[in-house]
Amino acid sequence: MPRPAVRRALLAAALSLAAAVPARADIRVGIDVSTTGPAASIGIPSKNTVLMWPATLGGQKAQYIVLDDASDPAGAVRNVRKLISEDKVDVIVGPNITPTALAALDAVSEGETPMVALAASAAIVEPQSDPKRRWAFKMPQNDSHMATVLTEYMSNHGIRTVGFIGFNDAYGESWWREFSKLAEVRKIKVVANERFSRNDTSVTGQVLKLMAANPDAILIAGAGTPSVLPQKTLGERGYKGRVYQTHGIATWDFLRVGGKDVEGTLFPTGPVVVARQLPDSHPVKKVALDFAKRYEARYGADSVTQFAGDAWGAWMLLDDAARRALKSGAQPGTREFRQAMRDAIESTAGLTIPNGVMNMSAKDHQGFDQRSRVMGVIRDGKFAYAAGQ
Repeated sequence: MPRPAVRRALLAAALSLAAAVPARADIRVGIDVSTTGPAASIGIPSKNTVLMWPATLGGQKAQYIVLDDASDPAGAVRNVRKLISEDKVDVIVGPNITPTALAALDAVSEGETPMVALAASAAIVEPQSDPKRRWAFKMPQNDSHMATVLTEYMSNHGIRTVGFIGFNDAYGESWWREFSKLAEVRKIKVVANERFSRNDTSVTGQVLKLMAANPDAILIAGAGTPSVLPQKTLGERGYKGRVYQTHGIATWDFLRVGGKDVEGTLFPTGPVVVARQLPDSHPVKKVALDFAKRYEARYGADSVTQFAGDAWGAWMLLDDAARRALKSGAQPGTREFRQAMRDAIESTAGLTIPNGVMNMSAKDHQGFDQRSRVMGVIRDGKFAYAAGQ
């Protein structure tokens, strides 16, 4: 065969082989967050972090589709259904508050698409015996993790009576359940139990009832800027005891809106919020500090939040899982790949992210242990590591 003919034959064979092995599709990730509405102070740092995500997952090109649910459960359900049925995503990240994440469970189960929620309540992933929770995972620490370090700190600092006021939704109820149980173990008496709405403009009645019980401290179980209202009202009414909040407050907007009214607040938090002040021996410090520096280089000094750290941890989780899921041979955009991603997320082991070390299993779709939380305090208008823990 003449030499040019040989070259043409080899080229034809190569083209034929290339046609037989289709290019791998991009991994598509749908992100549902609350960038407007009462939870915007939580959702905006999450979205800011998504804008920092690398363009690949597991070495494969990725596409990110971001939608705003306006802090509304119905909006979250619409977004998640659209992402699954129209955008054909391989995985969902979000929603980022408990009511919207719970509302999305049916959609992700029916669509057999893994969801990595950015909301806190353990009810999102428990009980694992519920088939629809088979597809649900989450980044933030369970409320039980945070309540454990919180009640330990209270007990060690002489708190014997506490008044409780929480959101009148799944977040507040989860915190009440976990905190009241652990307070009893620590011999801390809960002397009042009140509720308020994320949209309330006054909580005077609830605060007066709390103060009438004369507790050593008050725990406000809320998240984002709505958590300022009870604390501000307590200050206006002359309450002199200690005020504790939950990990849901760790946003820059909470500090901005709260100002001097929230100075001295104690709260449990993920390590990333106080990364610079963590002891060098803390197993998460290196990863947490690396992310904090990158985030603040883009968005300003002291801007990193619990929720930003969770969103970066979500990318790290998906990157780790995608690397293993791709080895199955399943192609992005298929049911088989969604299943492979679900299985890979569930088998995550020893993954250090900004807010802890993840070890997932079929019985634990959150995966954190005691390395995932510390106590923080608001000092000089900033989040700081609390001494004495």
